[in-house]
Amino acid sequence: MRKRIYWLLPDLKSARATMDDLLLAHIEERHIHFVAREGTNMRGLHAANVLQTSDVVRSAEIGLLVGAGLGGLLGALVAVFYPIGGDEAQLGLVVPGLAIFGALFGIWTSSMIGVSTPSKRLQRFAAQIERGQVLLMVDVSMWRVESIEKRLQALHPEAHLEGTEPDIPAFP
Repeated sequence: MRKRIYWLLPDLKSARATMDDLLLAHIEERHIHFVAREGTNMRGLHAANVLQTSDVVRSAEIGLLVGAGLGGLLGALVAVFYPIGGDEAQLGLVVPGLAIFGALFGIWTSSMIGVSTPSKRLQRFAAQIERGQVLLMVDVSMWRVESIEKRLQALHPEAHLEGTEPDIPAFP
């Protein structure tokens, strides 16, 4: 189980030094994510991708639930009012089929919306990022959270610890 630690760094120079220190602490680059103002030269930093900076994952989860529910409901209505091949309702065939279709359609449509929506998890940092600060998100084993926080506080007093998220999403 990993936890995500949030740090606000004052500038790119500090962010690059922090990246180097995290690599020296044996944190893999794929677990280090930086977010900066649009147009910032992120050379030397592992920039956060769309999965970390948008609401695509949360939106897809909601789309899955809503789509499966509506698809299952529609399937039940179709099976009862428009039976296929006789007078008996084909609940075992139609309901799961339309529920699966609804889930897939819900994931697709919701993720299209979510990819263009800023992450609610990062919304609290938007003002600082626009002022030129750099957000660091580092995903570490729950057993290393305290040691990494202490290491970064000692090596980077200019940085500000913004907290730890109890669990991180499986994909981003």
